[in-house]
Amino acid sequence: MTSVLRLDDVSLHRGTKQILSHVSWRVDEGQHWVVLGPNGAGKTTVSRLASARLFPSSGTVDVLGERMGRVDVSELRPRIGLCSFALAQNVPASETVLSIVLSASYGHIGVWREEYDDFDVERARALLGALGAGALVERAWGSLSSGERKRVEIARALMPDPELLVLDEPASGLDVAGRELLLAALSEIIAAPGSPSMLLVTHHLEEIPVGFTHALALRDGRVQGSGTLTEVLNGPTMSTTFGLPLEITLERGRYSARGAFPAAVAT
Repeated sequence: MTSVLRLDDVSLHRGTKQILSHVSWRVDEGQHWVVLGPNGAGKTTVSRLASARLFPSSGTVDVLGERMGRVDVSELRPRIGLCSFALAQNVPASETVLSIVLSASYGHIGVWREEYDDFDVERARALLGALGAGALVERAWGSLSSGERKRVEIARALMPDPELLVLDEPASGLDVAGRELLLAALSEIIAAPGSPSMLLVTHHLEEIPVGFTHALALRDGRVQGSGTLTEVLNGPTMSTTFGLPLEITLERGRYSARGAFPAAVAT
């Protein structure tokens, strides 16, 4: 099986702070991974390595068959779709939704002097439609709700037809309705023929869409568990990962977690 992403004994530090410590991990074609852990676990750092936005201090990172440090990242990054808070912060408030999605083909935000053919415009509109954002095409970025922005960001990430899609906390800041609509859209993308491998970073088991296959659990920059969802999303592994006794439940393909505390004694 061909690997989409491979980290071998990867460590990363900034000054005296150790962010990742001896992380080894492999993502193969057709797999969809969730990266879980508490704040400061190293999840976003892993997503930046996976999206060719960061280099390790030691160890090796291979993305889409290319070794980081030996490849021109400007040629590699267009093959990777990225949805992240940092990217969204750079979008001008006046930029239209269609322009934001369309310009992903050139790796920048907003249409400048480049030319697009009818196929590009149709693809951008189709992606927005598939994510329930078809009515937003002419809207300005600054007028969108948090949920609307998330759907536009994912459409933009999919625009270049990436081989790998990296989603860094896509449901962050959404209410329950916005979260559920977003997760349903991601499940539809996974089920579509030829969908890219996905990495989704989250703090919450409730934010894992139906269709994801594997999980990587991190705590303090170290791997606590790696494998299929059933191998990792269990009470012992999640309790160690989050530093709290947890009960994990699975219902209709969706996971949830709650504290495993003794029942209160009635007085």
